[in-house]
Amino acid sequence: MFDLIVKHATLPDGREGIDIAIKDGRIAAVEAGITAEAGEVIDATGRLVTPPFVDPHFHMDATLSLGLPRMNVSGTLLEGIALWGELRQIVTREELVERASRYCDLAVSQGLLAIRSHVDTTDPRLVTAEALLEVQARVKPYIDLQLVAFPQDGYFRAPDGVKALDRALDMGVNIVGGIPHFERTMDEGRASVEALCRIAADRGLPVDMHCDETDDPMSRHVETLAAQTVRFGLQGRVAGSHLTSMHSMDNYYVSKLIPLIAEAGMHVIPNPLINIMLQGRHDTYPKRRGMTRVRELMAAGINVAFGHDCVMDPWYSMGSGDMLEVGHMAIHVAQMAGVEDKRKIFDALTVNSARAMALEGYGLQKGCNADLVVLQARDPAEALRLKPVRLAVVKRGRVIARTAPRITALALEGRPVRIDGSVDHAPVR
Repeated sequence: MFDLIVKHATLPDGREGIDIAIKDGRIAAVEAGITAEAGEVIDATGRLVTPPFVDPHFHMDATLSLGLPRMNVSGTLLEGIALWGELRQIVTREELVERASRYCDLAVSQGLLAIRSHVDTTDPRLVTAEALLEVQARVKPYIDLQLVAFPQDGYFRAPDGVKALDRALDMGVNIVGGIPHFERTMDEGRASVEALCRIAADRGLPVDMHCDETDDPMSRHVETLAAQTVRFGLQGRVAGSHLTSMHSMDNYYVSKLIPLIAEAGMHVIPNPLINIMLQGRHDTYPKRRGMTRVRELMAAGINVAFGHDCVMDPWYSMGSGDMLEVGHMAIHVAQMAGVEDKRKIFDALTVNSARAMALEGYGLQKGCNADLVVLQARDPAEALRLKPVRLAVVKRGRVIARTAPRITALALEGRPVRIDGSVDHAPVR
């Protein structure tokens, strides 16, 4: 007797007609034709069943704050930072908890069950850290929420930045962040990378740095990050987020840089929606769009994971918490429209991101945590194209969200038909 069986599933690897049996919060069997009884049965009817979506780069302290204290008129990264700097001084713990909690509800509805959020440690009050630690505890039953101590205004540049980051880590924020390209000088940026990697090594913590989020081809802190990763023995525990300067670097230098990143075992986290919105703002034409070299990084065997980054905040007025929207944009910006390309893009929203976050028990294999999503789509390529309804979201074997399928009824003369909204021209029986 199983707790739940999902029948007739199509898996991301292309297997069809698969049943997934769940017992005591874990996947007990993945095979065709399971005949045992279960407390609940979900018939996927051939639709895609995937492990949960994972967002390895987000800013939950700023989410849903669009228009506070006012709109970002220029649409630039720097004005967004300035606006957040004003709001950060007056925001309360209660406001932060309320907005972050609303976003987590949205995330669950989208099948997004693991998020890594950067927590601004610039304000020495650290209400951001207090609030998100509270949210982390609240959502633990249904979202794996990781928190990064992030010195938004610079580790050395911000007053009390060094002490504030240490205090946030002492409070329980357990990933070390940084933003070397926002320090006053290139040399201070290099020094901040070294100092922060040393802290991570001493405390036994991972590292996730905003690195070279700029159009400047001479912003090369990712090289330093790779070197310090090796120096401190942090291989596999370090992520470089954004890396947009690689879009502007010359090919000869990148031919040296990518092997360094691979040697360091670094994870790379581009953020397609934000990168294409914020980069190239000082260009006329030709106009750079700023996303890092996704195809080349993947070809080198580097783990590339995509982040949503922002939803309705000073930097980005759009967003829906839908990681498929992120992947949809990545296909276009990275020009990865082939069949194999789309599989890699889908992996960057799921298994690659889970690897970047070192999530335990993630996947659809026997023995994994019983966390999964049933989508109104036939396969990953269709899911990326249509961003379909999440019919069911399951956490540890319990259905925590359901959405009715999208069905369109056409009243065409001589051709009345109901169409499944996720499958072109497929009549619904």
